[in-house]
Amino acid sequence: MPRASTSTTIDPALDAAALLRRIGFFGLFVVLPVLAQVARRASVILAPIAVILLIIASVIDRRQRPVRPATYRLLTAPAFLAGMLVVLWSALSLTWTPFLGPALERLANLGATIGLALLGYLALPDRMRSANLYLLPLGVVAGGIVAIMLGLFGAHMAPSGVEDDGALDRGLVLLILLLWPALAWLRSRRRDREALGLALLVALALTVQPDGTQIAALSVGAVAFAVTSYRPRLGVMLTAVLSAALLAAAPLLPFLARPVGAALMGPLAPPVLSLKSWQKVVTADPVRLITGHGFETALRGRLVGLLPANAPTTALFEFWYELRIVGALAAAFALYASIRRAGRDGPALVPGAMGCFAAAFTVACLSVGLTAVWWLTTVAIAIVVFVAVERGQFRTSRPKVAKLPRIQAREE
Repeated sequence: MPRASTSTTIDPALDAAALLRRIGFFGLFVVLPVLAQVARRASVILAPIAVILLIIASVIDRRQRPVRPATYRLLTAPAFLAGMLVVLWSALSLTWTPFLGPALERLANLGATIGLALLGYLALPDRMRSANLYLLPLGVVAGGIVAIMLGLFGAHMAPSGVEDDGALDRGLVLLILLLWPALAWLRSRRRDREALGLALLVALALTVQPDGTQIAALSVGAVAFAVTSYRPRLGVMLTAVLSAALLAAAPLLPFLARPVGAALMGPLAPPVLSLKSWQKVVTADPVRLITGHGFETALRGRLVGLLPANAPTTALFEFWYELRIVGALAAAFALYASIRRAGRDGPALVPGAMGCFAAAFTVACLSVGLTAVWWLTTVAIAIVVFVAVERGQFRTSRPKVAKLPRIQAREE
């Protein structure tokens, strides 16, 4: 008998949405880690373009999660509310900051970065395709190879006419943060050997052009990853408590660390002198304990003599100098709550999440200021990427096939 003809309906809009989403993820997962090694502003330029493509794709096929419930859960989360308190306190500090124009510009950049992360979060599909997520380790591998080549032959491979001093340092920081979601994805797919090779490649990229901050960030992230893999609850608790405690008790750090640093490196070593400047700032103006000196004061204050030139350029110092007790404690609670929340869902991803948190916090503690746009964008990219990996965990295990009862043949 002739079979009935089956007609397949092709929707060009859905095909276009899938193509746009693939291009967006390819730019975010592959192109960005590579270009970030040679261009300082790669993350600031490419990340919004990739997010816009994801938004257009989600508008066309509507495969993202319902916006209203997702937005409500996000806006009512304790970590998000504490983070918004930090932003509101920063906006309020504009009334007493001596650098209103630059502070207003930085606050606008901060708001734009938060908006970028929120739009990327809402635009992600409810279920990520494995083909898109496998682009992430591919991009980290490509970025690591480019970083190694630049470290070995950078003087000959640098593009002519382009002044991008420090681009490789920023690119390596991006690689360090993207390494952990890539490891989490590979381990969730039982690809442990590939995950180990990826980690070794990134470590090799860091050793080609050694930097203390980057090596420390990767090492601390590896410790958090290992502890959480062995004892998940202990790893999450240690990462959350230590990070929040260091931020909350940051003014005590120079008094504790300076004697140790002087004994190890000598009293005239630059890090020790920087801690001495921090001590003077803490004891000089106790009246500012509540209000702080205002947003963007730490960076601009060095240029006009409000701060010593060798004052620390880290998030720990700038949080307490600019926003003091209100902003610092709110940020510490937001950090603690977000780390604890990340340890509840997706057990396979928890070690990678703790490694990423620990590595990012180490970078912020050692070298990056509070409002560097490239750093805020890098953190936002890491958050969006981890959410995408979490959305790809809906097929982590196959249902077990029920055993059929053995039918014994009966003799007639």
